[in-house]
This record gives sequence, C-alpha cells and structure tokens, in this order.
Amino acid sequence: MKVEIWSDVMCPFCYIGKRHFEEAIATLPFKDEVEVNWKSYQLNPDYHNTNNETVYDYLSRSKGMPIKQAKQMTKQVVDMAATAGLKIDFDTNIPANTFNAHRLIHLAAKHNLQDLAEEKLFEAHFVKSKNIGEHSVLVELAEEIGIDKTEAEETLNSDQFAEAVRYDIYESQNLGIRGVPYFVMDRKYGVSGAQPVQAFKDALTQSFNEWKSTQPKTQLKSLNENGDAVCDENGCEI
Repeated sequence: MKVEIWSDVMCPFCYIGKRHFEEAIATLPFKDEVEVNWKSYQLNPDYHNTNNETVYDYLSRSKGMPIKQAKQMTKQVVDMAATAGLKIDFDTNIPANTFNAHRLIHLAAKHNLQDLAEEKLFEAHFVKSKNIGEHSVLVELAEEIGIDKTEAEETLNSDQFAEAVRYDIYESQNLGIRGVPYFVMDRKYGVSGAQPVQAFKDALTQSFNEWKSTQPKTQLKSLNENGDAVCDENGCEI
C-alpha cells in the first residue's frame, strides 16, 4: 500500500507528524507492505531570507504580532515536539525558502534515500539551525546521506527536479490539500496534521484492510478524529 506524505521542510508539524507516523507504523504487522513516498509542498514559495531574519522576526512581520507573542506561539510547538522526542530550537532557527531542499529530496529518491533526506533536512533546519536555503548546506547534507558531492552540486546548479517539485504542489491542489503534513493512503483516505500515534495506527489499519479490494479514488475521505495540527499559508497553530 502506498502512503504519500505532502510536507514542507520548514513545517514543524511535518517533523512531529513524521515521528508519530513512524512510531505508529513500526508497531503494525504489515509495515513491510507499506511504501512511503514524500511529496513536495511549499508553505511560502515566495519567501527569501535576505535580511538575516529570525523565525520570530518572520512571524512578527508576516502575522502582524509582537515578538513576545511569536515566542509564546512557538513555545507551544516546542512543547509538542518534545513529547515526540524532538528538540526544536526556534531561538536560532533560520527561515529559508525550501524549493531547492525539495529538489534535493527528489534527487535522494532517485537513490532510494528519500526518507533519510527528509530526516536530515528536518534535523538541519529545526535542531542544528542550518540555513537549508544555501546550496553549500544542501550539498553537505547530500554527502552525509551518501549522494556524490558532484552530482548534488550539478543538480542544485541546474533546474533538475524543479518540475517534479511543482508537479507535487499541483497534485496537492487537485486533491484539495491546503495544509501540511497531509498523509494520503492508497489515494483513498487522507489524514491531516501531526495526529497522535494511535490515530495513525487506526488510519493505516483501516486503509490497509481495504487496500486490495478498493479502487483508488480522487476525492479523499478524512480519517481525522482530532483537531488538526497543520501549517498553512497563515502559519502553524495547534
């Protein structure tokens, strides 16, 4: 069964959702029969950090809120991440355009390293406070996961995989996806947000049980029972 996950590397709930999803699937007896495919999504495709903005500056400017309020809002996300075993550092986090990071993920997919690329990019952005908008950082990450440095440089210095990223975003629009993370199971069911582990277990089990006898559908049925924890063009809120 295929599970497609629309995600943006600058989305903290995508990182948290990845951990919850992984914890859920690890306990299921059919885990080896699930194929995971990460899909590109950009929360703010026009953003470029040209003034050394902090994440608090970015939130204050884009949402029209005081810096103090921006820090309070991100503290809730940090606390939620901690329950998933993740240590997110917004104090030193560097907002960045993620288009080239998504191109790197597509390159990694070519080498069957897509999930590892996602993990390393999340870690670099949220934990290690690296600027994932810089080519040098992306090349370094590519080398870490086993991609040849020259191939990574040539890819990033060209427009390779640009159309693949745009097509993923186009697909998300056709499916009615307006926020991430968004988990699509067998192109039949959709789960939105960083849902609890049990919610992922239930959704995966239901989808898998129907997998062999159900035809794919283009209109997704939501399997959410809880409120969403998603990032969209308006920001990230619990």
